[in-house]
Amino acid sequence: MRLSKTVIGFTLVCWTAALSPTVVWAADAAAGKPVYDAKCKACHGANGEGNPNMAKALKVELKPLGESSADVKKVVMEGTGKMKPVASVTGADLDNVVAYVHSLKK
Repeated sequence: MRLSKTVIGFTLVCWTAALSPTVVWAADAAAGKPVYDAKCKACHGANGEGNPNMAKALKVELKPLGESSADVKKVVMEGTGKMKPVASVTGADLDNVVAYVHSLKK
């Protein structure tokens, strides 16, 4: 009886993890740096402070990168203003880029 309760409990935990909309793995800022360098750095600068020449060329003002993980993810996935969505950054890469962006603020 005890074994069957353990199996049922384990099964429920596995299903909950599989169906959960939250991320199960931890983001890795170091893994996000090369993605940021390839996809974000040209406009947002090496330190996330923005590239003044790019801002001038696009006729936009420099804005700080998003405060929350949700803000950064939304902008990457949906775009904002003249910034188009970055469709090639998804899943773990997206989480890693968000972690890297937050590491720039420290």
